Amino acid sequence: MDYDINENIEDIESLEDKDQRPVKMSSNPNDFPQPLYELNLDYSKESFYATADEHQEFKTGDFVLVPTRYGNDAARFGGPVKAPINANPDEVVKIIRKINAEEESILEENNKKEKEAAKIFKEKVALNNLEMKFIGCHFLLDEPKVLFFFSADTRIDFRKLVKDLVSVFKIRVELRQIGVRDESRIIGGLGCCGRPYCCHNVTDKLKPVSIKMAKEQNLSLNSSKISGQCGRLLCCLSYEYDWYAEARRLMPPEGARFPYDGTTFKITEVNLLTQMVSLLGEDGRILSLPSKRVVNIGGKWQVR
Repeated sequence: MDYDINENIEDIESLEDKDQRPVKMSSNPNDFPQPLYELNLDYSKESFYATADEHQEFKTGDFVLVPTRYGNDAARFGGPVKAPINANPDEVVKIIRKINAEEESILEENNKKEKEAAKIFKEKVALNNLEMKFIGCHFLLDEPKVLFFFSADTRIDFRKLVKDLVSVFKIRVELRQIGVRDESRIIGGLGCCGRPYCCHNVTDKLKPVSIKMAKEQNLSLNSSKISGQCGRLLCCLSYEYDWYAEARRLMPPEGARFPYDGTTFKITEVNLLTQMVSLLGEDGRILSLPSKRVVNIGGKWQVR
């Protein structure tokens, strides 16, 4: 069932990224230390930036030991970066070193342990009658700690669950409740375009998306058409937003009125892609003109 473009705005606005924290973001290379490298966490599909001592050498795909927001852990070396994407300069870390052969064996062993840990986690969740969806787990390389990622519709009191898990693993257990966007990024899948999720396959450094972006691009405000599999607004709405915003700034606005050819015309539609405007005259005539013919002179719109 299709909805009118003016359907319930409150429902549409619930799809926006209102839970994004305001942080200092930059894409200016001058704001970051050099050399700068991109690192990736395989288990959470997160990317971040790091520096290293000049004498250290790494190859793309190498695992390096580095401070992460979860603790010291192994991250995959992605290569040098000239222009970072929407990053916080204050969150750049320093690579400690490349992991050794023994640590590579520990990584492989941890991967096997994670499959068993997932089964145990699901069993304990069921025993505690908790409404939680398991997303993933990970054993840190350089610390005795295991991470469990889960999603839930409401806030979960998992204190008893943590005690049960600690009694099994005998190490520190950390549970992290994540949002729908993070869940999609970790699990992956195919979007409505038929391609893998951008957040999973391209980058996790995506701009927050708003209803304004959809309106600026003349998209139907139908939640089923402008939301992704995660239930939030499509990340790709931000890809061409800057172009649409600039193009709209240079074109006459819808609703503008001006005299032309013996009557008064009103702009009823502006097509940014074709650069055409549709006009409706008071005498009933409908015209379509190139937007460059409608100009603003002295604060008034007119056709030249």
